[in-house]
Amino acid sequence: MTPLLLASTSRYRRELLARLGLPLDTARPDVDETPAPGEAPRALAVRLAQAKAAEVAARHPGRWTLGSDQVAELNGAPLGKPGTVAAAQAQLAAMSGQSVAFHTAICLIRDGEIHQACDRTEVRFRTLGADEIARYVAAEQPLDCAGSFKCEGLGITLFDAIDNRDPTALIGLPLIAVAQLLRLAGYRLP
Repeated sequence: MTPLLLASTSRYRRELLARLGLPLDTARPDVDETPAPGEAPRALAVRLAQAKAAEVAARHPGRWTLGSDQVAELNGAPLGKPGTVAAAQAQLAAMSGQSVAFHTAICLIRDGEIHQACDRTEVRFRTLGADEIARYVAAEQPLDCAGSFKCEGLGITLFDAIDNRDPTALIGLPLIAVAQLLRLAGYRLP
């Protein structure tokens, strides 16, 4: 079978997908990730996952292409990737003591055939002091992560609880849903 094409250059997503033991290639999607005015966080994640998969699939006809996107939601508003230390610290301060939803959407496309799913993870943050936020951001530099943390590392220490159906979703790729979509597409998984 032709290798699956991951529409991402995220090492986190590639490492997660590699767990399924399938041959895979990666390609960087060229997609504007700006939210539309009033766009709900879940809808944004779904739209961007599909846009990424579609953009890469258009350059590679005949290949199954998997796109993914994750959007954090605090009080109904999306939180993007912080990009700077100051923005990461501000995001974590805003999430301190709060419940935050993380919408992780996936889209599998080949020549117009589309399969989609979206996983929701609820994270309850501990009450965080400014000093521990600063130490955490300095230690892990989570500037490219929705929500300003890496739960696979020290980020887990920021939480009181996580509620989800797929532990890999919060890292960036819900493998349970990915496996379900791949089976629909004809991939043979154990």
